[in-house]
Amino acid sequence: MSNTAEALVGKAVDMNSLVTYADGAVVSRTLIDRKIGTVTIFSFDKGQGLSEHTVPFDAFVQVIDGSADVTIDGKVHKVSSGEFIIMPAKIPHSMKAVEKFKMMLVMIRA
Repeated sequence: MSNTAEALVGKAVDMNSLVTYADGAVVSRTLIDRKIGTVTIFSFDKGQGLSEHTVPFDAFVQVIDGSADVTIDGKVHKVSSGEFIIMPAKIPHSMKAVEKFKMMLVMIRA
């Protein structure tokens, strides 16, 4: 499969195959990147994460594999494969992989 997002248009694709796990790392692949929002697939090795930050986008996280702790405005939420969580724009949030973890992140400008 080609690495470009355009190569995925009009095709049924297994989301789990879009990024692989890397030891001690976070891997990402952007599928759509527009002014109004993005769609990105991420993989996190166990213990890896994203530090607390804010963005001007509402964020929808769909868990593809594994589990993570997502902290939104200081409150920890456990999410696992098959679940999703919404992180509102301009609210501090972070995440950490409890085990190897893959997710689809959809961000829409608020």
